[in-house]
Amino acid sequence: MTLPLAVSLGDPAGVGPELIAQISARRDELGLPPFVVVGEADAACRPGEPDRHSAQIALDALREAVALVLRGECSGVVTGPVAKSAIAAIDPAFVGQTEFCADACGMAREDAVMMLAGPSLRTVPMTVHCALADVPGRLSKDLIVARSRIVARAMHTDFGIEHPRIAIAGLNPHAGEDGRMGREEIDVIAPAIAQLRTEGNDATGPHPADTLFAPHKRGTYDVAIAMYHDQALVPLKALDFDQGVNVTLGLPIVRTSPDHGTAFDIAGKGVARPEAMIAAIRMAGEIAAMRAALA
Repeated sequence: MTLPLAVSLGDPAGVGPELIAQISARRDELGLPPFVVVGEADAACRPGEPDRHSAQIALDALREAVALVLRGECSGVVTGPVAKSAIAAIDPAFVGQTEFCADACGMAREDAVMMLAGPSLRTVPMTVHCALADVPGRLSKDLIVARSRIVARAMHTDFGIEHPRIAIAGLNPHAGEDGRMGREEIDVIAPAIAQLRTEGNDATGPHPADTLFAPHKRGTYDVAIAMYHDQALVPLKALDFDQGVNVTLGLPIVRTSPDHGTAFDIAGKGVARPEAMIAAIRMAGEIAAMRAALA
């Protein structure tokens, strides 16, 4: 890989700048790929005190970092943590960094799939930032099939797994228990799995979510697909809290982010841990190298 990664600063009132500064000073020691930091050098923001100015800096850094990759000047983007609501106050069209990247790449937002990855687990939520009560209505056979296809393809192009094993969780307790606790498994999830298998994918389920993430189960699949946000993120954060990476699958560009927020409450106190940002930079470099090797 000859091109550097672009690392966006994130909200300068959060922990992003201090973590990036730490990691920049240790890049060779950590064996990380080359990267450039994108953001305002003299932001003059106070740690832990976000405002409209800090949100604007975060948005500008994100915009320029993605543009560097789209122009072919960088090999991938690693996005620092931002306060989504603060940026949305400036730009009402802003939903999140994943959606921003999809828009910038000229693709449908639903085709940008969020995966959380750590040393112990890779997991993908079918539905993300919505109320739990809305999840059943948002699930469909077509959604599960389409997003699982994106996941299967990315496991090959981004992680070098030629025939990925995909474990798909049920929605209800005990995967519905043959319809006694809900019919989503029977009417939606199982038909989606059947279609995926017909297409040649190694997809299994619906699995009861309460056992899918147990140690003896995690070795039986390469990625787990969950039906909603917390079903995916709770096990990932329990297992790999300090090394979790948010990876956007399906984009024409490489994009990763540490799986934590701005942590305004500890910004500037020197206690923020850099492991997730280190992992995000390392994974972005590995994915960029994998894509280059397959090109």
